[in-house]
Amino acid sequence: MSWLITLLLNSAALLVADYLIDSIRIVGFTSAVLAAILLGFVNTFIRPVLVILTLPISFFTLGFFILVVNAITFSLAAWFVPGFHISSFGGAFMGAIITSITSWALNAIFNNR
Repeated sequence: MSWLITLLLNSAALLVADYLIDSIRIVGFTSAVLAAILLGFVNTFIRPVLVILTLPISFFTLGFFILVVNAITFSLAAWFVPGFHISSFGGAFMGAIITSITSWALNAIFNNR
């Protein structure tokens, strides 16, 4: 049951990013839920591979390149989910940051394990 609450909170975080950033568009709550599911999958399986492949760049940028990797995974999810559109890399970059912060805050407030 807690995974369902986490999924709904992450979907709400995506909708917050949609509201705050003009270059992100999510059409409906269903698209937000599908995007949250796919983001979970991408962050679990694909992001670690990208982090390892970009480790030298991340080392030389003192870890700031991880933000670029987050934007890439955010864009990747948008590429596969119908109704979830990102029109610029800056939108993906800011969307990944806003979604992460909002998701963390919502999970801290509502998901008491």
